[in-house]
Amino acid sequence: MKKVLFFYPDNPLINNQGNNARALALLRYFKLRNFHVDFVGEVQHNFVKEDLPSIKDSGLVNKAYILRKRKHSGLRYLFFHSILGRLKNGTKNFNRIGVGQQKEFEKILSENKYDYILISYVLFAPFVQNKNLIKGARTIVDTHDFFTAQFHGNNLKKTGNNFKTELKYLNKFDNIWTISTDEEFIFSQFLPTKEIQTIPHGIADHTETKETKSSIDIFYVGSNNPHNTNAAKWFFDKVYPLLPDTIKITVVGRVCSAVPEKENIEKIEYAENLSEYYKKSKITICPMLSGTGLKIKVVESLSYGIPIVCNTRGVDGLLNKLNNGCIVTNDPNEFSNAIQKLLNDNEYYQQHADNAIDFFRKSLQKEIIHKKLDQFFI
Repeated sequence: MKKVLFFYPDNPLINNQGNNARALALLRYFKLRNFHVDFVGEVQHNFVKEDLPSIKDSGLVNKAYILRKRKHSGLRYLFFHSILGRLKNGTKNFNRIGVGQQKEFEKILSENKYDYILISYVLFAPFVQNKNLIKGARTIVDTHDFFTAQFHGNNLKKTGNNFKTELKYLNKFDNIWTISTDEEFIFSQFLPTKEIQTIPHGIADHTETKETKSSIDIFYVGSNNPHNTNAAKWFFDKVYPLLPDTIKITVVGRVCSAVPEKENIEKIEYAENLSEYYKKSKITICPMLSGTGLKIKVVESLSYGIPIVCNTRGVDGLLNKLNNGCIVTNDPNEFSNAIQKLLNDNEYYQQHADNAIDFFRKSLQKEIIHKKLDQFFI
């Protein structure tokens, strides 16, 4: 039985953001393949020591640990404050390990022996710096994102320093997993001796569960990170006024804070099960103007055979950026026209729905991603 130590800072059982969905999918894969998994998280506002029994009771892990709380900890702070605000002041902020956490993590390493140590986010690379404690385990970083691109700003010198630091941290690992082919291409150019694989986010095929009659015209889901809130503001300022007010829009997630109060807009800040909304949605939108990496909401939409209208950033990370169920434009008028044509032209809609299903089944279906993981772990 293969033994894995899996570090992910948030609670993967909370279904409120794509990162959690990614971590949960990996845990489910390990369960299916009968791996022994020890999970390590960190304390934050929605993840405390008392949550560990629920992690263990899920049946997805054998042991669960949580690293102590420190001031301004957690994944939310990671995106909103620590990295986004402070990376401008120096590359030292690529190290997101708090006071005492290195010692706690190394204690786990000293008391156990693993075949694989999987670290989520390059920002936690120092966890694997002590080779004596690694005891021959293969170290893997699941990058989730290209952080230099996330926070480059307009200062070329700082961008160069950030990229240099990111490469140095990636180089600490035996294997580098990217969630998109775009990031694999970038990293492979500068780390040619490293083993770099694209492991996309794969999920089950839900096309057969899609309801024939849709009660939601447009479905939009997102957290309230800056990329999503800026995207929502762009859509509702620039595109929404061009749409008929008879179109029914449902928004789910904390991105609701950036969505106006309108009669034809239903806002749901948290939903336990997004599938209930995807099943009855005609189309989805992903108006992303910034950010990198594969968009989990796009993968989810494709898994239901739902056409997507998005900006250029919405198709980042997809193996095929054409004929994939996505209509891509950065122009508000074209964005509005695409939505209306999908809603009113059945033939046009079916063409894009068929493209979504075909592309998903060829590249993002869970079984395909599991085969890639099998090839890695065999």
